[in-house]
This record gives sequence, C-alpha cells and structure tokens, in this order.
Amino acid sequence: MDYTLKERGQRILEACLLETGTNPMAIFDHIAKLDFVRMHGPEHHILDGAALLTAFHNAGGRIELPAALAELMNRGLAMPGAACGHWGVCGAVTSLGAALSIIDGTGPLSTDGTWGEHMAFCARALGKLARVNGPRCCKRDAYLSFEEAIDYVNTHYPVRLSKSSITCHYHTNNAQCIKERCPFWPKSK
Repeated sequence: MDYTLKERGQRILEACLLETGTNPMAIFDHIAKLDFVRMHGPEHHILDGAALLTAFHNAGGRIELPAALAELMNRGLAMPGAACGHWGVCGAVTSLGAALSIIDGTGPLSTDGTWGEHMAFCARALGKLARVNGPRCCKRDAYLSFEEAIDYVNTHYPVRLSKSSITCHYHTNNAQCIKERCPFWPKSK
C-alpha cells in the first residue's frame, strides 16, 4: 500500500505506543522494518524523535507520551524531505532535537540553558554525519544521531537509555550504500 506521509507518521506513533524498551535504536529498528517506513524518506523526521521519546518515557522519563508523540509528528511533518541535501541539516538530527525540546518544554525564548544545550547536541550529531559524508542514508544517519542522543539523555536526565551495537541489515535495499565507509557496514565488523 502507498501511504501518505501523514499516514506513515500516524502508524509510526501507533507502533511507538506498543513499544516497551528503553533503547531508542532498537525501537527505531523494529519500526523501520515495517511496511510503512521506506528506506529513505521524510517519515524518518517523525520516526527518529518518536523512538527517542518512547524510550525516554519507558525508562521513567516524565512526559505524557501520546501528547509528546503528537507534537513530534507535527514538527516532523513541517520538515521537508531531502533537507539533508537541500538545507544542510539532516532530519534525523532535527527530529531528535525536537524530541529534546518537547521533553524540556524548550521554545525560541527559553533562557534556562536548554536552548543552547539542544543546539550543541545538534551540532555534535551533525558533525558525526559530516565526518562520514554522503550520500544520505536515513538509517545510517539515524544510528549516528542516536549514538549522540543516548549519551545526551543519559547525561542530562535521571533516566538510563540503553544503546545497541549496530550492524546494518538495510544495505541491500540502499542503491547508494557507501559500504566500507559506513561505520555500520556488516563486512567491516
């Protein structure tokens, strides 16, 4: 079935509400295998942050998960596809940055320090992506961004998220796979 982006987003939120784990990479991976998530696409602008919010909530983070996911979806829908190439900022990073701002209630006028902390997180995550270079891979970029986000959450909040050691199983579906240059390429492990 061919889903609209909004339908893909709604299914992502529904799937997140069924997840019980505290590893956002595992939540992402489980949902990314479902038929409504393509190899590449703007649904990742929803999925990535939604996986982080879900893991945060499941680890004891104090957020109202359905409301947080709905807000994340609204923000993710506002980010166009191909932002990585056209805007110079990856939707995986902005999705995770949006999730952090939802957790903290951060807005453009915030003065509590979270505005700058989230910007610094995004800069570090984008730096990881930049060092690997393109072309884009929504799965690789999510994994790299999650590595930074999990460290951020475990340092800044009274919860503990777990992290996976990832070996990519999507490479056969990615015509632009960078193979050995990818830190998750199975043959380099």
